[in-house]
Parts: sequence; structure tokens; C-alpha cells
Amino acid sequence: MNAINFQLPKCPSFALPPVAGCRRPKFVVASALPSPSKAQVKKPSHIQVTHSMPPEKVEIFKSMEGWAEDNLLIHLKPVEKCWQPQDFLPDPASDGFHDQVEELRKRAKEIPDDYLVVLVGDMITEDALPTYQTFLNTFDSVRDETGASSTPWAVWTRAWTAEENRHGDLLNKYLYLSGRVDMKQVEKTVQYLIGSGMYVKTENNPYLGFIYTSFQERATFVSHRNTARQAKAHGDINLAQICGTIASDEKRHETAYTKIVEKLFEIDPDTTMLAFADIMKKKILMPAHLMHDGRDDSLFHHFSAVGQRLGVYTVGDYADVLEHLVATWKVENITGLSVDGEKAQDYVCKLSPSIRRLGEKAREMAKNAPKIPFSWIYDREVQL
Repeated sequence: MNAINFQLPKCPSFALPPVAGCRRPKFVVASALPSPSKAQVKKPSHIQVTHSMPPEKVEIFKSMEGWAEDNLLIHLKPVEKCWQPQDFLPDPASDGFHDQVEELRKRAKEIPDDYLVVLVGDMITEDALPTYQTFLNTFDSVRDETGASSTPWAVWTRAWTAEENRHGDLLNKYLYLSGRVDMKQVEKTVQYLIGSGMYVKTENNPYLGFIYTSFQERATFVSHRNTARQAKAHGDINLAQICGTIASDEKRHETAYTKIVEKLFEIDPDTTMLAFADIMKKKILMPAHLMHDGRDDSLFHHFSAVGQRLGVYTVGDYADVLEHLVATWKVENITGLSVDGEKAQDYVCKLSPSIRRLGEKAREMAKNAPKIPFSWIYDREVQL
């Protein structure tokens, strides 16, 4: 197999946790904000590619419907067996509600500002769920055509959305009760983000789309798992349980998506391998990459830099996720590929060391990172 060159970007894109201090923070004063009559959303600046899957591939996904019924839907949980946000929060009908809230707020006082920034960013990402259901319904041949379609692909999308909806709801209510964050700024950021949408270069193509969701669910699992560990270290066991429970959901969803791609490698290895290399060359853009609060034009970059510094989600984690998927799908062992398929295979199998070198650069640059204010925490400054 022929090697493919991989050039490290001079400055990390939204694909990876960014290198703190790689670009100058940009802020505007309130008087310089756009008027309500002007656009209040971020828009991708590049040309968007759509419907890149060849028409003959549509039948592959139609033929997989029976498989999806038996192998995908089993990773959903019945509503009556699912946890709900109220399981982790003070009971508003209880006589002890105010005492429970005071106890929550007492624990939350020990949480440092930089951790709060990461937790808020994670919550906002989860709260932009309408965008993600829309995103899944862009995939050709597996979308929910009616809004209540009975195909297993459509059933999965709606039920996945319903399960994920609890994540942002729970984190939002926790942060509201904590009294530590400026909820109006948080709420504005959610509105901006949903209005901006996302464009992660999957081209309505379910090969690209399901590889992306496999990677993204794994990355989200890692992020929530690490916020759980740090919450415990800061003495908030309840918050640790919240983050750990969300991480468990993400892990289950990851399993479902990786099974789809595993099946695609089995029945159409060449197209799947080319798609894997393609999405990795583009880099995995995070769902909230158009995050904006009306003030900071580089908000996602700054939030991600704090997460990188704290070890919540790092360039090393990005490389770990890639290696995990390569191993899970047994990419190195796949045979019968075209020449281009072999090049793609070689590329993805050899990519992680280059990413790890980028992580080393990130750690060095983070040592000199500036402090900047975050509107989510009343403009208190946090080091990137």
C-alpha cells in the first residue's frame, strides 16, 4: 500500500481541540454588536458539497433495513427503563426542595471557573439537539421521509434524539440551580448555535455520516467521562454521577453507530474505506463549531482550548478515538480493496502519530496561553 502524506495544519481547525494562543482572541463591545435586523448567526464560508453518494449505493441501505431492525434498534432503551433528569435533581414537590437546592449550590461553589466553562460548553453542545436530528435527516436513503416513518433508520433517529434530549436538559437545570453561571448568556449562546446549524462535510452521504457519528459519539463519551472524573475530584459527587450517566448513554450510542460502519465494511469495503479516509482528511468537525454568544467571535476555539488544557478533551483523545475505530473495524485487516482503497487504508492506519505530534505542540503553546473573559461566567477571566 502506498503512503499518503499528511501535513499538519499551521493552526488547528475545529477538527481538533485547538492550540491555545494560536490566534488572537477577538471581542467586540456591546455597542458594536449587529442590530437585531441583521443576521445573528454564523455561516460556513466555504462551498458546500451535497449528495455525493452514487445513486447505485441507495439500494445498499435499503437492503440493510432488516439488519438495522435486528442490530441497531436493540441499542435503544424503553422510556420506562431510562433515567430522567429529575432523578438527579432536587424534587420541586418536596418539602425539602429549598434545602436540596442549597446543598447543590454549596457543592457547586467549590467548582473552579475553568471547569465551569467546559461544563457550560458541553451543555450548550447537547442543547443544540434540534440541529443534530436535522443533520441525521440529511443522509440520503436513511432519512425520516415523513417525520414518523416506520423504517428502522427513521425509528433510530427519532429515538436516539429522544434519549439525547435528556442530556442537555439535565445539565441545563443543574447549571441553573447552581447559581454559578450567567444563564441568559448561556441561553443566548444556545439560540445562536441552533440558528447557525452545523456543516461537517458529510455531503448527505451516509457512508461519511455514520463514520462521523461513530467518531463523534466516542469523543463525546470521552469528554463526559472526563468531566465526571474532574467533578468528583472537585468534591461534587452528584455532578460526577450526572456526567458519568450521560457518558454511559454516549457509549451505548457509539456502539450502535460503529456497528453500522462495521456492516458497511463487510458489504462494501472499498467505498467505506474511501469514506473513512475522506472524513479524516477533512478532519472531524465538532457539532458546535459555529458556537457564538454575541460577543466572542472565537468562542468555540476558546472553550475547546480550556478543555484541552484541563484534559477534558485533547488532541491525544482525538488520536485515541481514531485508533479505537481503526481497531474496532479491523481496518488493517481488510482485503480486496482497489488501489485507491489501499491508499485510503494506509492513510487512516498511519494517521494517529501525526495527530499526536500536533498534541505535543498544543501542550507547549498552552503554557503561554492568555486569560480571556467568558460571558457565561459573568466575564470572569479563564486561562486558555
